[in-house]
Amino acid sequence: MHFHFPFTALDVLWTLTFAAHLVLLVVLMGRDRVRKFPWFTASICLVALRLLTSKMLFGRLPQMTMATIFIIMAGVGAFLSLMVVLELARHAFKRVGRTRWLLGALGAIAVGAAVLTFWGAWPPWKTFAASPPLQLGQLLAQKGMLLADIENIVVGLLIVLLGRRTGAGFKSKVQQVAIGLMTASFCQLGMQVIWERIAKTAVAHSREEYVHILGLRDRLFNTNNAVYIAVLLWWIVCLWIDEKKSDQSSVISDQEMPAEGVAVIGDGEPEKAQELGEV
Repeated sequence: MHFHFPFTALDVLWTLTFAAHLVLLVVLMGRDRVRKFPWFTASICLVALRLLTSKMLFGRLPQMTMATIFIIMAGVGAFLSLMVVLELARHAFKRVGRTRWLLGALGAIAVGAAVLTFWGAWPPWKTFAASPPLQLGQLLAQKGMLLADIENIVVGLLIVLLGRRTGAGFKSKVQQVAIGLMTASFCQLGMQVIWERIAKTAVAHSREEYVHILGLRDRLFNTNNAVYIAVLLWWIVCLWIDEKKSDQSSVISDQEMPAEGVAVIGDGEPEKAQELGEV
């Protein structure tokens, strides 16, 4: 007797990813993290909406309509991802002086711009200017997401290395969110590099080899999705747990009672009691 499982790996990964997004949104709202991370919450909402749209509307709308919807969502997602990076940087380095903050921001932008310039082909300016709005929007969305992944890695590394000095240590929610974003971006860019290398070097001489190459692509994408699910679980657990707050209330035990002849007045500073016979 063989067990029949009618779902593919892609279906299982989609279900787990969508369910994890819903749980994460519940945690963000239930633990009142939305007030601290509004852009991060908006980004998670948009990703969940994209997942639901791709599942419910795929094949039910004209191809041009679907392409327009997803390109617009991709552009908005790139903008929200960049705003999340800015949000984390502001929380993590709020104790840093303005000059150092601006210098660090310019350095991160320079790294992102350099990688964005040399990674991937840019069309000539005439072709770029004459492109249809839909094609232009797709190119900007792709480059925007690539820039967001690079900034996630750069800013995440800075937060991990310097966050303890600026009040954003490992137990802070800012660093925990940044670690998740950095991990997801590392995996995304790594899978992209591997697939681009395979696509350029692999040559299919038969149908079996072509199917094998497509199978490698599917396994890479499934691995990326699995890592992203692990990141979502990391966020759920970390954002559910409250940060430990130091108890500021002063409790005086019996061993800490003032000695005889000493009176505690005002803000708790000891002062010698006056003797009865003093004039």
